[in-house]
Amino acid sequence: MLSTIATAFLSFAATNIDDIFLLTIFFGQRVRPGKVVLGQYLGFIALVVVSLSGYFLRFVVPEAWIGILGLLPIVIGVRKLWASGKNRPGQTAGPDTTSILTVAAVTFSNGGDNIGIYVPLFAASDFGRLVITVTVFLILLAAWCLVGYFLGSLPIVRRSIDRYGRIVVPVVLIGLGIKIIGDSGTLQLFK
Repeated sequence: MLSTIATAFLSFAATNIDDIFLLTIFFGQRVRPGKVVLGQYLGFIALVVVSLSGYFLRFVVPEAWIGILGLLPIVIGVRKLWASGKNRPGQTAGPDTTSILTVAAVTFSNGGDNIGIYVPLFAASDFGRLVITVTVFLILLAAWCLVGYFLGSLPIVRRSIDRYGRIVVPVVLIGLGIKIIGDSGTLQLFK
């Protein structure tokens, strides 16, 4: 059992380290914590479900097609960049402009590495180890949200996000989408 917990911990940490940055940005933008946490859980649970079914789907859906999910953060980033042009410099869009589904979409689209690790991990587990692994993941997700909330609540982080967030956040989302598309080999589909 300790081996299963350790494997789950390491798998989660390795695949979600970048989520700390995204959570910090969401919390630093003063998005209501409930929206961020629910969106994070919704997106993460979708990743787990896809990973559970992904063991079978990987024989049907090539990884390059899964990379098309990188378009989600690009679209969200472009929309935020467009909306920031409507605000005066130093004016933020407000805490309620980010929805639960936006957080879930960003979480899910950033989960290519999660799926890549979780599919074989789940496939090699019996039912008991699978339950322990998913339980550890869900507990660690709460810890991730707490760390993101703490970092996003720091005055220096909030000031930076207030000052530069209307440009930095969309650029980060667009860059994330480009990375997802590039890492998955999706561009090869268009050659």
